[in-house]
Amino acid sequence: MTDTPGWASPGSAPSSEGREPGASGPTEPADRPGETEPAPQPGTGPQGPGAKWSKEQPPPGQWSAPTGASGPHQAPPPSPGWGGQQPGAPGPGGYGAGYGRPGGYGAWGGGWGGPPSAAKPGVIPLRPLGVGEILDGAVSTMRAYWRTVLGISLIVALIMNVSMVLIQGFVLNDVVVQNTLSDPNATPAEALHALRDTMIGAGVVSVIRTIAIIVATALLTPVTSRAVLGRTVTARENWREARPQIPKLFGLLILLGLIFAGVMLAGALPGLLVLVAGGDNAGSALLSLGVLAASIVTVWLWIRFYLAAPALMLERQGIVKSLKRSAKLVRGSWWRIFGIMLLTLLITGIVSAIITIPFTAIGAAVSGDSMDNLLGTSGGHVGWAALIISGIGALIGTTLTLPISAGVTVLLYIDQRIRREALDLELARAAGVQDYGTGAPGPVRGS
Repeated sequence: MTDTPGWASPGSAPSSEGREPGASGPTEPADRPGETEPAPQPGTGPQGPGAKWSKEQPPPGQWSAPTGASGPHQAPPPSPGWGGQQPGAPGPGGYGAGYGRPGGYGAWGGGWGGPPSAAKPGVIPLRPLGVGEILDGAVSTMRAYWRTVLGISLIVALIMNVSMVLIQGFVLNDVVVQNTLSDPNATPAEALHALRDTMIGAGVVSVIRTIAIIVATALLTPVTSRAVLGRTVTARENWREARPQIPKLFGLLILLGLIFAGVMLAGALPGLLVLVAGGDNAGSALLSLGVLAASIVTVWLWIRFYLAAPALMLERQGIVKSLKRSAKLVRGSWWRIFGIMLLTLLITGIVSAIITIPFTAIGAAVSGDSMDNLLGTSGGHVGWAALIISGIGALIGTTLTLPISAGVTVLLYIDQRIRREALDLELARAAGVQDYGTGAPGPVRGS
């Protein structure tokens, strides 16, 4: 997979680098009436200007094919699709819709029957994907290659959850901090100290979780790319493909961490300076506003660089080029990718909660701690037995949900390249699909 922009499919933002020479794209029929030659006028005809038309002509607009006529000149019946347009004909539903090829996706023929089938050598059809197809492709990849996928996910989840249990036990399990935050009579200095400790712990947890998602996405990218082509891959083959990019992956993680930390520091710095100068109320308000603004900028940057890991792994790009590549692919689709990411987080969060809550209840029963302590809604101390048992449930939930998050990210990357760069043609050739491109579909409704 190269960094060639190619042509952009209708209905999506074109590549910022423009059309390259020789790139395919929508073509207009050469025999449109009124474009290649003027309509015949009375006194002229197909034999030339010397031929005379008959003086008796039917009224305008009442031409019709003879009843029972047959042959190549018989007018076809109107299509039941959108606007009655014939597939392959100029206008809506013909060449102007879909990929600019006859019989494209613009005219669905069946009206409400949905898009025609596309080549599907692997877990997704080779065309722009809808949200449901992206989620289904991620789940199908996990089911088809469960040994490789769950093995990688288990290793990443184990490191992540062990780190989070240790942080929760040593940092976030401070009774003094929890009581201070819940005490309405605490002084501003005490509240600020407790808030600082809580933000540090929560920030470390968020960083660990983000690193785990990016690493899992990068390591599972070769698996998903093979699954799109319908090819098998073992854990050893996957590691052989991913290993050369591992140093660059950690460089990407460090650079992203520095970017996000710099944004948060820039947002919080004015409030911190005011607090140090002695303005408690003004400093606290300015700190809150700064952190809020920095969080918004961080989310915007996170989506902008959301596809950097797949670009790094599949295109063998450098660190900075991967970030630029992601920004280019996301441009014009920020809200769509943001919405799909939120939906994925919601689904994986629900699945993880369903698995984790029973273990949390068991941990509370074994250790004697209340559910309020385990859920962090009270100021009580949580024992190690409860943390370990609930951590086991979190490990299982993370192992099952990390592949879904990673698969969605990789398929979003592939989908954006299909929409902008006609990557489906290259994927079809790599999968050995015969005669692909003569009737390839265009954008999908509901995507």
